[in-house]
Amino acid sequence: MSTITRQAVEAALRQYTDPHLNQDPVSAGCVRDITINGDQVSVRLELGYAAGLFKSGWAQMLSMALENLDGIAKATVQIDSVITPHKAQAQVPGLANVKNVIAVASGKGGVGKSTTAANLALALAREGAKVGILDADIYGPSQGIMFGIPEGTRPQVKDQKWFVPIKAHGVEVMSMAFLTDDNTPMVWRGPMVSGALIQLVTQTAWGDLDYLVVDMPPGTGDIQLTLAQKVPVAGAVIVTTPQDLALLDARKGIEMFRKVNIPVLGVVENMAVHICSNCGHAEHLFGEGGGKKLAAQYDVDLLASLPLSMAIRMQSDGGKPTTIADPESQIAMLYQEAARCVGARIAQSERSAAAMPNISISDD
Repeated sequence: MSTITRQAVEAALRQYTDPHLNQDPVSAGCVRDITINGDQVSVRLELGYAAGLFKSGWAQMLSMALENLDGIAKATVQIDSVITPHKAQAQVPGLANVKNVIAVASGKGGVGKSTTAANLALALAREGAKVGILDADIYGPSQGIMFGIPEGTRPQVKDQKWFVPIKAHGVEVMSMAFLTDDNTPMVWRGPMVSGALIQLVTQTAWGDLDYLVVDMPPGTGDIQLTLAQKVPVAGAVIVTTPQDLALLDARKGIEMFRKVNIPVLGVVENMAVHICSNCGHAEHLFGEGGGKKLAAQYDVDLLASLPLSMAIRMQSDGGKPTTIADPESQIAMLYQEAARCVGARIAQSERSAAAMPNISISDD
């Protein structure tokens, strides 16, 4: 019988790539323990992102790989998700309990940004993370509708200075829509809007959250700049359609986040293809491959390419976005994959930042 070594176990693990980290578990630094007891091996891995729907299948695959090694009769692989806080500028008081802030943004309106933000938040929650969503689209807040929160619902006030977010579908939700009449437009100038956003950010009593998804207003104006300057954003997700005009504005969004040193985690392409419900004919109404080209141009991931689907629209309007309305559907699986990749990119950026050496400059 061959003697099993740690090197042999690690070599076997290196043959398998985590599809979200794009690395094998050894190179990605996920291995926390390898125990060898005769012909039995146990391995403990630690992922830095929420992966509740992925872990068991991944563990089973790695166990089978190890059991194929000569000399191993039984292999056990345990996988845990440990989400660490993003290291950025000093936390503002209202975000002291939030580990990672994810901005969901678009260069222009009408590309499905709010729908993406809602499904991303719900997908992260389904993966086992504690999640909140902040509707920062002051002029057109829509997350209350998407999460099925009845019109006229108001948040409770804690200690006369904190808004308590409303819980819906397992996610903490806060929106300007909860503080105003749904039929009253926000006829405000830029400074007033920025002030309202800061008040929402600093006076919301979030619970202990792994991720706070921020549904940004479209564009690259002062609201976006205010959020970038006042909130420790871990990364941004850019939403676009394949249309050339949308891609042009999406590029401006990516450049804006780069200027304020916020990593772009990837691109989500909505309305990529329409499939006729009668004949099944597929047609690219807004162009083809635009999201993929944009992601390649800026060397970021294309997180998901989603169809123009009536189901997505109806489920969002009905207060149950696709991720929870039809969790086993192909579209829901695309959102789940995107959510895991977003968490993985944040974990990788934190690991690379921690690995950077300190550089000191002296006059000598």
